[in-house]
Amino acid sequence: MINRELIRIKVVQLTYAYYQNGNKNMDNAEKELLFSLSKAYDLYNYLLLLIVEVSREERRRLEILTTRAEREGTEAPSQKFAFNRFAVQLEENKALNQFVADKKISWINDGEFVRSLCNQIEQSATYNEYMASEDDSYEADREVWRKLYKQLVQENEELDALLEEKSLYWNDDKEIIDTFVMKTIRRFDPANKADQDLLPEYKDEEDRDFARKLFRATIMNADTYQRYMSETSRNWDFSRLAYMDVVIMQIAIAEMMTFPNIPISVTINEYVDLAKLYSTAKSGGYINGMLDTIARYLIDTGKMMKPIQPPRNNRHQ
Repeated sequence: MINRELIRIKVVQLTYAYYQNGNKNMDNAEKELLFSLSKAYDLYNYLLLLIVEVSREERRRLEILTTRAEREGTEAPSQKFAFNRFAVQLEENKALNQFVADKKISWINDGEFVRSLCNQIEQSATYNEYMASEDDSYEADREVWRKLYKQLVQENEELDALLEEKSLYWNDDKEIIDTFVMKTIRRFDPANKADQDLLPEYKDEEDRDFARKLFRATIMNADTYQRYMSETSRNWDFSRLAYMDVVIMQIAIAEMMTFPNIPISVTINEYVDLAKLYSTAKSGGYINGMLDTIARYLIDTGKMMKPIQPPRNNRHQ
């Protein structure tokens, strides 16, 4: 689940924090990086658990309404959403339950938010269309949750505020973690029952090493990389560069020089996007030009043995 995109974001955040921190301890900074990545995986499981908690709250409501209907002799309420088959399968998922037990995470102290979200769901057009539909398939059950998550969980200021209180990392992480939750919903197959795979914390050990190596190269070679920036900035007003831009370019140079299998064009594009996200409105264009110039300088001076344009069969990293 923790992919290169998320790792690059974390390295940008932690490198910036490293220079803002007066006590620059490399080992502690690396531990903080890995901890922040593990917190992102916590958030992934926590948001999956939110679907389970909403379903449990809906069953509590269903029980009250059923008791009232029996007492008043009226029609029993529908169990369709409360026992939505995708949500039940997620609730029974072994991997999620093991994670919840190990990390001792729950929504028990946030019942008010869960109830508020249930109210929003019940008032939504998506919910009411689902309840009125005659489609009784597993696919319909899974699809309604995909839509509800996208409409009411991805864009939810109340949830954003709640997550920010729980972890300093989670507000920055949520946008990308939401994409992983959506991917997980789409992958659920009823045939897998409680053994359905969730996304692993890391695809493989290579990605964990990528995080460590990129961060260490960025910090340990800072003076060298900043000299490259200075030597190639004749056509750029380097002195007026935003500090975040310097950090982003420093990390980009570290990636270009440390990972021979990642094409230069991929690295430049990734960090231009991060500059647009974390720095000024003009930073993207400036960093694009600077990194291209720096890459050509490194190749021309023999400091980097890598083509500007990757071979056609080179896989996107």
